Amino acid sequence: MNNISSATEGGLEKERRVHSSRDSVSMKFIKYVLRRLARLIIWRYRPGIVGITGSVGKTSTKLAIEAVLKKERKVRASSFSLNDAIGLPLTILGEWDEVKLFSREYKSGENRSKKIFFLVKVVVTSVLRLIFRSQYPEILILEYGADHPGDLKYLLDIARPNLSVITAIGDIPVHVEFFSGPEEVAREKSRLIEYLPSAGFAILNFDDESVMNLKERTRAHLMTFGFARGAEIRITAFENRKGEGKPLGISFKLEYGGGFVPVRLDGVFGKSQAYSAAAAACVGLVFGMNLVKISEALKYYVPADSRMQLMPGIKYTYVIDDSYNASPLSMHAALDTLRGLPGNRKIAVLGDMLEIGKYTIEAHERVGRLVAKIADILITVGPRAKFIAEAARDNGLRKRYIYSFDTADEAKSAVQDLIKKGDLILIKASHAMELHKVVEEIKAF
Repeated sequence: MNNISSATEGGLEKERRVHSSRDSVSMKFIKYVLRRLARLIIWRYRPGIVGITGSVGKTSTKLAIEAVLKKERKVRASSFSLNDAIGLPLTILGEWDEVKLFSREYKSGENRSKKIFFLVKVVVTSVLRLIFRSQYPEILILEYGADHPGDLKYLLDIARPNLSVITAIGDIPVHVEFFSGPEEVAREKSRLIEYLPSAGFAILNFDDESVMNLKERTRAHLMTFGFARGAEIRITAFENRKGEGKPLGISFKLEYGGGFVPVRLDGVFGKSQAYSAAAAACVGLVFGMNLVKISEALKYYVPADSRMQLMPGIKYTYVIDDSYNASPLSMHAALDTLRGLPGNRKIAVLGDMLEIGKYTIEAHERVGRLVAKIADILITVGPRAKFIAEAARDNGLRKRYIYSFDTADEAKSAVQDLIKKGDLILIKASHAMELHKVVEEIKAF
């Protein structure tokens, strides 16, 4: 019986390897075709290209830049944080409702037939656009992701920006698991400014030491943004606005060249959103806009779902949904925001931070030490997040206020039972931890 079982398992494993090999070959072919078509479309239409990279804040910065530029230019921005060898060329080739099939919401093996029909549509439409000239955006706003060494080089071979933004990297970047260390991650990100022409612009986060260390790697014009004195676009008078005991949004000033404008963003929170707005202001200035027009355009900035998004919760609570993803840098920023907002009790629902390799224990323990100073109740989800719980307990948060679960499905009912009127609940983890299920369980609508 054991021999039969072993033989069966061996056969299944062999079959899985064959399917995996076929998928690998077909995916390589798809990437090749999309890459060639995207390069031809760029050659045909010659759009300006704004490139964005960093360990955190890419999508928010992309949306802020889009809000600023679309008031005066015809622009297209990538959808669903698609910033890889499939998503980037799809953005170049057109605007597609079906592009969500390649987003993180779908697993790679799902909807195979729909994906095939969609890709055929993309190829046929793109060929027609190459033959018959049609309307095309003046400016493309593209995210460049770097999960592995060489990723940015591949993407830059498809589309080289005229203007590049590096948002933030931090001392423990996301995806560092696949690199030798943070320095190699920074070097990979630096390709985005290394490939700029001398007439281009490199826009850098002045407050991030890892980013500013890259400034010698480009011959392009430099612009900087940040809170610290010395940034060309400086954020001052930052405030998390609140009224009648509830959070409302953020306000701050953008200072440049001796002048300043006030900026007010409703329904968004945290300094990370101010950074995105400041980066967008840099881009707007490069394209000839003034601060007043930029400030007015930023009123139309809407953050992506599940990025520091405030919503009413059940039992008259408020939920900060930041469940889309997490890194050490963004986790600390989210907790800092939780500290500054009103709530009868501050509840942190935190899950695993993935893809940080040998830094996993250290990074989670750092979060635990911080959350002990901020949260009244801590709920962790996942095996790595238990290091958050242990560090919080060791740093003064009482054990009876700490709850740990293995999955979001296990945690969601417990969270619902724990919360009370007036609570403010932060929900954050890496995307694979599925903490959006907790959000769905406790949001009011």
